Amino acid sequence: MRRTIPLVITFLIGLYPIFAFFVPHGSISGANDWLDSALVIVAAFALPLGTVNVVMTNTTKLKRKSRGWQYSIVLLAGLTVMAFYGLVGGTGVHPSFQWMFVNMVSPLQATMFALLSFYVASAAYRAFRARNVEATILLIAAIIVMMGRIPFGDMMTRGMMTPLSEWIMSIPNAAAQRGIIIGAALGAASMSIRIILGIETTYLGTGKD
Repeated sequence: MRRTIPLVITFLIGLYPIFAFFVPHGSISGANDWLDSALVIVAAFALPLGTVNVVMTNTTKLKRKSRGWQYSIVLLAGLTVMAFYGLVGGTGVHPSFQWMFVNMVSPLQATMFALLSFYVASAAYRAFRARNVEATILLIAAIIVMMGRIPFGDMMTRGMMTPLSEWIMSIPNAAAQRGIIIGAALGAASMSIRIILGIETTYLGTGKD
């Protein structure tokens, strides 16, 4: 029953929005709106669950003196202090909370994005190596786009690359993006159907009926 009841609830709740989409009656739409509001409330509980998971994981790391346990102290201390001043500030912003966000969180975020640029450059170097026809086409297209998007490239080519760069971005690039979006939508729809029909049950754990 521990698996059967959640599967039945998931099936009914997942099927109702589809039913409400094809039957736009006032009462049915109202119930669907209530389900949307309930979904937001349920999703809000994921935040404290994630916080508890972070605290438990890092506490265990501290007890076992695992590798990098010093960083767990900083993480837990920052989490506690930020949460305290966030709760004290209420709906407003506490000055200490704002100071920590501007002087600690924002620089850390900027540092992470700065480090990501090196990984992006490394991935671009590996992707743009002309090993085959596809990689060569990708390399040529990237050079054209970059030359058409920077003033130096526009000056070197006397404006010839700019229209070609715009054409690549608006036609082939847009077509590829739409293909990716359609594929992602089909994948999401497929996963939703698997969950509604009870085929995908990994979210229930490994327990048996």
